[in-house]
Amino acid sequence: MKYDTHVANPDVILIGSGIMSANLGALLKRLDSRLTIQVYEVTDELAQESSHGWNNAGTGHAGICELSYTPKREADGSVNVANAIKIFEQFEQTRQFWAYAVASGMVGSPREFINPVAHLSFVHGAEQVDFLKARHAGMSAHHFFSEMIYSTDRATIGSWAPLLVAGRSEGPIAATKMASGTDVNFGVIARKLLGWLAAQPGCGIASGHRVVDLRKSGGVWDVSIQDLATGGIRESHAKFVFVGAGGGSLHLLQKSGIAESKGIGGFPIGGQWLVCDNPEIVRQHQAKVYGQALATAPTMAVPHLDTRILDGKKTLLFGPFAAWTTKFLHGKGSWTDLPRSIQSDNLVTLLKIGASNLGLVRYLIQQGTQSMADRMEVLHIFYPAAKAEDWRLIDAGIRVQAIKKTDGEAGIVHYGTEVITNPDRSISALLGASPGASVCVNIVLDVIKQCFPALVASEDGRARLKEMIPICDVDIKLPENAGFFRDVQRRATERLQLG
Repeated sequence: MKYDTHVANPDVILIGSGIMSANLGALLKRLDSRLTIQVYEVTDELAQESSHGWNNAGTGHAGICELSYTPKREADGSVNVANAIKIFEQFEQTRQFWAYAVASGMVGSPREFINPVAHLSFVHGAEQVDFLKARHAGMSAHHFFSEMIYSTDRATIGSWAPLLVAGRSEGPIAATKMASGTDVNFGVIARKLLGWLAAQPGCGIASGHRVVDLRKSGGVWDVSIQDLATGGIRESHAKFVFVGAGGGSLHLLQKSGIAESKGIGGFPIGGQWLVCDNPEIVRQHQAKVYGQALATAPTMAVPHLDTRILDGKKTLLFGPFAAWTTKFLHGKGSWTDLPRSIQSDNLVTLLKIGASNLGLVRYLIQQGTQSMADRMEVLHIFYPAAKAEDWRLIDAGIRVQAIKKTDGEAGIVHYGTEVITNPDRSISALLGASPGASVCVNIVLDVIKQCFPALVASEDGRARLKEMIPICDVDIKLPENAGFFRDVQRRATERLQLG
């Protein structure tokens, strides 16, 4: 559905129609119905880039199965699970808000965007089996993960995910399982929330419109927007701008001229999936199974075998595999995106990254030149009996890795997201890569608290927020709050029909 409604000089301009802008716009309007909000999207349809269902794994990242959240063992052999606990709590905020959106009629059937899919961690080899046992001990000790099951028994693991043991040779294997995992179509929930927003007084959405300039003048942001159908330029002015344009965020951040944008570069990495549509194979697998990162791969490329529910149909995805690209956007990007992003203030940073991340460069070259047989070899780690004729290769989303100066040296963000906000809190920009979508509500709540503090400072504002996200002012990870957490989690689970 194409949108073409405009609000003259709104309070808030949201650039991009992905899951971040959708949640931010919906939360702001719920907190203060008087706010006027305008969304601009470069594609004709909404949420077509990183949030689109085929452009990501759709994992409701809650720290359950992702071994990259607990990568190392302590000196005593234990595994530090603090980061997994943190991610779980953040994702729960997202679930709570979506449950409220369902209950309040903001969005329709939850099964169109979120479905129950068990989350498994799977390892092989004695060293990894020992690691997973220690990880399970640390995870299951916390009430967030008390239902997590650990097993080294092939029959048990086969009952959880038959493909993992089909055709597998002898050798130690282990897996953990939590049945409460989810598969999420972030594109669908983004479109639902934005559809609600578009129907509210004082709100507009214009798709097929590209923001071409962004500059601060006299206490407001002057925004130039091009209608891609006619080529015409429209001017608008807003007190606050959120740049949630995926790969397009870097160029807009550079145009803004804020000091925080200096020295930041971007490195685009394309993604690819192996997809299986064979109904007999798809029927056997009902899980998201994550393994350890391959020795040569960055943390963002941890392999996983995923059940997906897309466009009302169940399918299997395996990957991700990286692909070389110079485009920052999948649909409306250009091969000149990377060259145009190189400026005098980030050139040194980019050169340092090139010199200090040769392993990443080699990895991308290897990924871009591998054959189907090479990809199947990786799949066989998870599904030994897989046959090439049952799988096809598709392009997925593009992730622009934020490259910045860190403690005087170049650093690269391999995982997660980062929000850059200027000192007067009139603009925020989202940089980074997946899995930010899963903790989107936590991220935009931070934006609201920083940039709209009055909305959540009053008693009325706090009450509104607590109605939408009951855990927003409770530290649910503390043992004494375990009962409260179970109650609100159960209510959200019922509203989202997760069972």
